[in-house]
Parts: sequence; C-alpha cells; structure tokens
Amino acid sequence: MPVEDPFKYSTLGSGVFYQNPRAALTWLEKAFGFEPSMVVSDANGRLVHSEMRFGDGYIIVDSEWADPIASPASVAGKNTQSVYVRLKDGIDAHCDRARAAGAEIVEGPADQLYGERQYRARDPEGHIWTFSQTVRSVPREEAERLGGLKIEGWHR
Repeated sequence: MPVEDPFKYSTLGSGVFYQNPRAALTWLEKAFGFEPSMVVSDANGRLVHSEMRFGDGYIIVDSEWADPIASPASVAGKNTQSVYVRLKDGIDAHCDRARAAGAEIVEGPADQLYGERQYRARDPEGHIWTFSQTVRSVPREEAERLGGLKIEGWHR
C-alpha cells in the first residue's frame, strides 16, 4: 500500500521577483494575507528562495537573480505578468486591508459581467495583483450578450 506524501503540492504557482524580497515577504503577508511557508537563506543571510501560500496555491518570492529576472521597479514599472488570486469571500475587506498596508488600488472592487467581483492592486515594487471572488453564476450566453463577445468554452 503506497504511503501518502505528507507534503501537498499545488499544481500551479507563480514566481514574483523583487529587489528586496525580504521586505516583500513581510508586505505580502500584511497586505494580502499570504502565509510564508519556506524561507531559504545562504551563509551570509541573503534570501535565495522563499514560498508563500494562499489557499491551495503558492507563490515563490525571490530576488532578481539573473539579468532577465527583474522586479517592475527595475524596468520602469512594466509588468510582463500578473498574479490572479481567487478569494472565497470578503473581497471588499481584502481590498481595504491591502489599501491600509500601502497598496495602490489600480481598480477598486467592481462586479464583472462574467459573475466575478474583482480589484487590482500595485505592490510597493510595482507588481500588479488581481483579486476576484465569484458573486454569481453567469451563463455563457448572458456574458456574450452583456459584453458583445463570442466566447468559446466556459468555466461555469
């Protein structure tokens, strides 16, 4: 009989790179509620790898360790990716928490035609984070009609 692995790994995570990853760990916990799950330092105390959990997902928070790996703060604030996080509930309170911690709210909480309520926030180094919460089930046909779109496939 196989022994169950005591470590449960998510199918997908994202790496987010910072000039100051230790400050990012603290800020992401305070602002967004991520929970540190691993912090690896070298002999000089430099952070070389860290992971944070949110629900059943995770992110890697790391430093700029190679030329093409950069924080938006190092490339004039440009983002080439964004992390999307689905909340079970409390999106407005989550936004308030992020704002109180110093997040720039790029888009305040708003209901979307596809049944989600979402907001976007920029962290201190310029990463854009999108948080959403399902507020109602929307049939594909309704979303197409409301958005003037043709949608192939549907997640509801």
